Amino acid sequence: MLFKPAVEAARFWNPYTQTLPRAELERLHLRKLQTVIGYAYEHSRMYRALLDRHRVRPEQIRTMDDFVERLPYIDKQEILDAQAVDPPFGDALALPPDFFEQRFATSGSTGAPFHIPLSHRSAALWGESWTYLYWSIGLRPRHSFYFAFNWGIFAAFWSAYMGVRRLGGTVVSGGGLDTTARIKQIEQYRPDVLFATPTYALYFAEAARELGVDLRKTSISYVVVAGEPGGSIPATRQAIEDLWGARCYELYGIAEIGPTNPGCPLQQGVHLCEDWYHALVVDERGVPVPYGEVGEHIVTSYIQDGQPLIKYRTHDLIRWTDEPCGCGTTWLYYPGGVLGRTDHMLIIKGVNVYPSAVEALLHRVGGLTEHYELHAGRDAANDFLTVKVEARSEVAKDDYARLGRQAADVLRSTIGVTIGVDVQAPATLPRYELKAKRFFDHRPAEHRWQLQGRAS
Repeated sequence: MLFKPAVEAARFWNPYTQTLPRAELERLHLRKLQTVIGYAYEHSRMYRALLDRHRVRPEQIRTMDDFVERLPYIDKQEILDAQAVDPPFGDALALPPDFFEQRFATSGSTGAPFHIPLSHRSAALWGESWTYLYWSIGLRPRHSFYFAFNWGIFAAFWSAYMGVRRLGGTVVSGGGLDTTARIKQIEQYRPDVLFATPTYALYFAEAARELGVDLRKTSISYVVVAGEPGGSIPATRQAIEDLWGARCYELYGIAEIGPTNPGCPLQQGVHLCEDWYHALVVDERGVPVPYGEVGEHIVTSYIQDGQPLIKYRTHDLIRWTDEPCGCGTTWLYYPGGVLGRTDHMLIIKGVNVYPSAVEALLHRVGGLTEHYELHAGRDAANDFLTVKVEARSEVAKDDYARLGRQAADVLRSTIGVTIGVDVQAPATLPRYELKAKRFFDHRPAEHRWQLQGRAS
């Protein structure tokens, strides 16, 4: 299809660090890791207690092997426990609150909210992480950016806003509006860029049809997605691009640690922002996996000075590589973006099944929409998966069973295992503005990924 004209050729935001040889990047990482470990030990009661418990002193981290083998991983629950000592930040705090520029919290869907403090420096560098993406795809200060986002306590697209401020672009806020009103606002203000989750970028189509609006004829030339996988899944990305007549790019981040991975301008995955973050990818034993393999993403932030996070378990599954990317950067590359969560990966008759693969394959079946749910269970010997997915409005109800069989055949022929598909009527499944809840896990906890690292 034809896209709206591209602007300037992409260039690096920071040509020096984005093209450093891998060996030099590793030497730089070691110095930064030593600095942040020393800072956390001195200023955070939580980290001092954690390192003392594992009999590790900052000065003992002399090599990258020391960092990998001696320093413990840390998980969300440990930080929640430290915050609970004296809410909201407790023993996790490493900076007096009068230094904070902004505070965020997670939804607390699994218990107590996770509180996230940002200093002025942290906020500025959260924004800086986005500018690597903006600049690489041709966005400049003259462009305007539309936020289909209700501003609140959740981090969500706040860091993207900080990035627009850093770039010098124009912000157009869709806060407090429903989807219909946002479409009208886009027509009125004519922004260049839309920010949304992949699910919500696709959901715009339903409101647009009711208004008789062709989203391809709006001013939007770029759709930047975040908050859930999708932008690096070819079929999902293509669906968004077809809907908007615009290029679709993504950024992968973690609310409590920041926007870690700006998307590659070639659209096939994301790069680690190695100016501000270090990453490991490990197996269930906590042992780093070789480049090219899948494992859990373990991240250290150099910029969370209010609440340091070092070797933080994200529970995201990624495949990493140090192979040169066509875009020219030497930063680590994650083809396909996030493949799923550690607690979402299933092993069905010996085959690893990732939610992102199922989503990509569902798009191959004509007559199905982008609205789906994955329900995981376990029988006596194996995990199993059932998909609920909505039919398009023009599909007759009598065809639902045929569509389900067709989708199941596509999944079986490509993945190699049987996955049940239940086709639902349109508007049956819930709609989401931010992260869509796609995965429902009914398996016993002992049959999910458990990290057993040497430094766990």
